[in-house]
Amino acid sequence: MELKPNEKLSIENILKDLDKYRPRRRGWTWRKGTGQKRKIWQFEYHDTSENLKQSQPLPASKYFDNIDPQPEPVITTEIASGRFEDDIRRMRMAAWHGADHIMVIRTAGQSHIDGLIEGTPQGIGGIPVTRKQVRAQRKALDLIEDEVGRPINYHSYVSGVAGPEVAVMFAEEGVNGAHQDPQYNVLYRDINMIRSFVDAASAKKVMAWADMAQIDGAHNANATAREAWKVMPELMVQHALNSIFSVKVGMKKGNICLSTVPPTAPPAPCMRLDLPYAVALREFFTGYRMRAQMNTKYMESSTREATVTHVLNLMISKLTSADIQSTITPDEGRNVPWHIYNIEAVDTAKQALVGMDGLEEMVEIKRDKGELADRVREIKERAVLFMEEILEVGGYFKAVQDGFFVDSGYYPERNGDGIARQIDGGVAAGTIVERDKDYMTPVTAVFGYNNVAQYDKTAVDNPSKLIGGCTFEDPDKIVYIDELDETDNVNVRMEENKELRNSTKIKPEMEWLGDGTILITMFLPAEARTAEFAAIEIGKKLGLENVEAISREIMQEAEGTRVEIKGKVPFTIDTSKLVIPPKPEVMTDDEIREEIDAHPMKIVAATVGEDEHSVGLREIIDIKHGGIEQYGIKCVYLGTSVPVEKLVDAAIEEKADAILASTIISHDNVHYKNMKKIHELCVEKGIRDKVIIATGGTQVSNELAVKTGVDVGFGRGSKGSEVATFLVKKRREMREKK
Repeated sequence: MELKPNEKLSIENILKDLDKYRPRRRGWTWRKGTGQKRKIWQFEYHDTSENLKQSQPLPASKYFDNIDPQPEPVITTEIASGRFEDDIRRMRMAAWHGADHIMVIRTAGQSHIDGLIEGTPQGIGGIPVTRKQVRAQRKALDLIEDEVGRPINYHSYVSGVAGPEVAVMFAEEGVNGAHQDPQYNVLYRDINMIRSFVDAASAKKVMAWADMAQIDGAHNANATAREAWKVMPELMVQHALNSIFSVKVGMKKGNICLSTVPPTAPPAPCMRLDLPYAVALREFFTGYRMRAQMNTKYMESSTREATVTHVLNLMISKLTSADIQSTITPDEGRNVPWHIYNIEAVDTAKQALVGMDGLEEMVEIKRDKGELADRVREIKERAVLFMEEILEVGGYFKAVQDGFFVDSGYYPERNGDGIARQIDGGVAAGTIVERDKDYMTPVTAVFGYNNVAQYDKTAVDNPSKLIGGCTFEDPDKIVYIDELDETDNVNVRMEENKELRNSTKIKPEMEWLGDGTILITMFLPAEARTAEFAAIEIGKKLGLENVEAISREIMQEAEGTRVEIKGKVPFTIDTSKLVIPPKPEVMTDDEIREEIDAHPMKIVAATVGEDEHSVGLREIIDIKHGGIEQYGIKCVYLGTSVPVEKLVDAAIEEKADAILASTIISHDNVHYKNMKKIHELCVEKGIRDKVIIATGGTQVSNELAVKTGVDVGFGRGSKGSEVATFLVKKRREMREKK
């Protein structure tokens, strides 16, 4: 199978013969071509990786020959809609925007399940991570990475009491990276400490065999501590414990990634707090990888606020380092995992990192003296003292039992609000059994002693030789279990939206195909609670179903509130019945010049009324921006805030062939009122049949503009070639009528 850019990805093809699919590689891949300067279009870049074969560039790239430079770090997107078949489509969109680390969030509570989930039910708060779901998504990513021209890392979680079993399944199915942190299990899942660390040793051994990247979960401390910015010393200790434990099990340092999260967010003075922590962490843990993620503890429902925090965190990554740059969707605070916000987060990372290209060469961190140096040293000293106290009280388990961790005191201060767990308590307590002295298992990647020599001395380094290879070497030995629930499975779900996949009918969507969800933003002149419920009522009166307010932000207590609502539309649109105007035909540059050479043209142009915006009009006119001057059209520019009477009079005086009127301001429909006035003045002065009236602006609709009497309205994104083509064709039409 091969994906075509203009064709939708077929979920049916992905599911076909899934039992026969085998992953084509294992192990993590880093971006290629980093550490070298490269020329892309007219620019030289210092901190980029290889370009993609096919991609979706940033919106502003249209001004720069549609280039799409790729940053150095691997870029993450986190997927969690609950339906793996819809997330496959989201993965494709994210990959086109530059994501090469697809992290699949597990469904709520899966850490508590004591075995592999079989079948693929619909999830809540994530995807049920099953063999079928993993296999389908890895198979889809094989196609997607061929399409974009870059390997894509697939990732999920090896945690909970089924951690080793999950690790084995991931190794079998070509998963490239995973979260694995026994401390997370202990502190946040109340899994017995001994069980958690024994399981972690087994899981890490398997992950090491599969060459998987491991990300720890230490950052959860600053997501859950009451005052997150005070747990920096503890975070250093958690990273240290997990990292050295992973090395001792057999993992390569280069595959161990510290999940570093800046502990604050604005309006805190975050750079003065977060940058020293980032510097200290990277100096303490040289040789390990850094996976940078943004802070979510202080994220509210404003996507703007979340994006600003994201960009500040990206600056810290740029000033220090990030091997993997994670992106949290800017609607995280609303808990609505929508397609578009996954993409926005990836674009934010790409835009910010590429925009800061070469920053380290121009900006030097004051590391040797001053506030930064003092803070870095202080954080390190507190972390070392923290570790020393752990040893003094009897080790990690005893320290957890005494509530050392996730205490919001700035160590050595303690607030007594840490998470305390009992050494002999928690989930699965008492389930660890010491191996018999003659223990032997004929499989690959076993942690601890494995008495193979007593059976076959030649199999010591390859125990699975005894059985002709285990599932790691012989995938045909894997037992593949398909759907188990007749009412909750992917085939039932796809049957429900079959019409939307196999016809010309469409519905808006935010999470799942055919969910019908739309987002509406409005301002209401009322206090927050009144505005919220008024917005919900507005949504209902608009015909939406299941209306909810998902964001509210006070503009001023008395004057009003911005509210975002979501709801579902109960109808579909048949695209075959739409009346779609033909796409504007654009003549070639040579054709336009030839016409202007034969029939010289003069236009008068201005921004009209009280509008002072000139950039858009100048880009349509100026030769520098590819404007109509390049074709030999003579342009008389009158400036901004020009009365419409003056513009029409100038057209008469200059004997112009056309009037170009730009209008950005749209309050009270003033832009359309001015268009109508220009038309009426031209009629009044007797030149309407001799002059073309072309209008434009970001809020201009051609359909509404023409209703005012003008000839055309150019909206957002219009180009000089489109305007020139219209002028040439319209004047040709006027000549032919004479």
